[in-house]
Amino acid sequence: MSVETCVLFDESVVKGIAAKTQEPAWMLNARLEALKDIPNLPLPKLERTNIDRWNFTNFTPFTEEAAIGSLTELPEDVQEFIFDNEQAHVMVQKNGSVIFRRLGDDLAEQGVLFTDLASAARENEALVKKFFMTDGIKRDEHRLSALHAALNSGGVFLYVPRNVEVKVPIQGLFWLAGEKAAMMPHIIIVAEANSRIDFVANFIARPGDEAAFNNSAIEVFVSDGARVRVATVSSLGKETVDVIYRRSLVSRDGQLEWIVADLSEGRVISDNTTHLKGEGGTVNVKTVVLGTDEMRANVTSSIHHWGRHTASDINARSVMKDSATSILNSITKIEKGASKSDGQQSGKVLMLSPDARGDANPILLIDENDVTAGHAASVGRIDPTQLYYLMSRGISRREAEKLIIRGFLDAVVSQIPSESLQASIHRLIERKLQS
Repeated sequence: MSVETCVLFDESVVKGIAAKTQEPAWMLNARLEALKDIPNLPLPKLERTNIDRWNFTNFTPFTEEAAIGSLTELPEDVQEFIFDNEQAHVMVQKNGSVIFRRLGDDLAEQGVLFTDLASAARENEALVKKFFMTDGIKRDEHRLSALHAALNSGGVFLYVPRNVEVKVPIQGLFWLAGEKAAMMPHIIIVAEANSRIDFVANFIARPGDEAAFNNSAIEVFVSDGARVRVATVSSLGKETVDVIYRRSLVSRDGQLEWIVADLSEGRVISDNTTHLKGEGGTVNVKTVVLGTDEMRANVTSSIHHWGRHTASDINARSVMKDSATSILNSITKIEKGASKSDGQQSGKVLMLSPDARGDANPILLIDENDVTAGHAASVGRIDPTQLYYLMSRGISRREAEKLIIRGFLDAVVSQIPSESLQASIHRLIERKLQS
């Protein structure tokens, strides 16, 4: 279905979502304004990727799912995405509804807020209103952001007060299930000054569950001296359009790390933009992409240096097999006045078959003289010498290719400072290589 067709959702759908989530009037008004914008906004313009015929309309915008009382009620292959089930601080969303949430008393007593977005808006209205689609992703950025603003549901509001260090990861599991299902969580993470938080978001569909549409947004606000790590792991089906926009602002001496594993099998738009606003702020982006069959992916990491002495590093690896295609865009912009800044990036693509395609586009935009910046990019196929060496040791060609792929991606995965997350990504990679 072409996205140029008329919008299939009207005010009654939007008002119905707002009524079911019991959100404040200002959020409903924001939804209705976004709904009006949708027909007048263009689709996002992606480098070397034509999305005109991707499915952005043929889905059910909201389904209300039954809550569960325990994580053990989830299917076993869904449970495996949650680390330490018995003790985990976790929220589970199925399609449009949050069906489970657990936050330990110790964190609640320290003032940590961890709830769905609508509940947070009712209970902490001024705080949510300050951050929701203001300095991060804007509802009128393009048609997909307006669609998200009009129809989002569930989501997460995670707030960490000043000087609070959360020593175990907080987790979000977003499960897309059923024919023509949709999932549009909006995730907000606020880390106040000198706080510390890790958040892991898994976007999953069960094997054979060919769902329709994921349109998610993540906004991260890193205050002075705060340290934040956010990991997103996507493993959705072949018939799914998987769209995730990530926006972050880093203040003075803040530290942010993004870990992005795009392992979905359908159509993928993965967009990550960070603004280093304060002096001494840093961001590191680690991205792995593995494509099989006819997957099409456009993965963009964009960093804007505004403050002095800011530093960034983008490390992206992509492996394409069968007839899959990926575009890796890495953009580093050092603005006028951001002196003594350092922006580095590396993008590498490995193609495993004649029909596979991949590209790495490094872009440096420098408006200041006293800075350091550099990039590296490569696109190629498996080194036949490496393959021959492994096969000469009695290893089959298929297993030799797997070893080379693991080594290629592990240059990024091995840097992830969480053994549980590394193991989860390795399991997903192994499943895709077995297919």
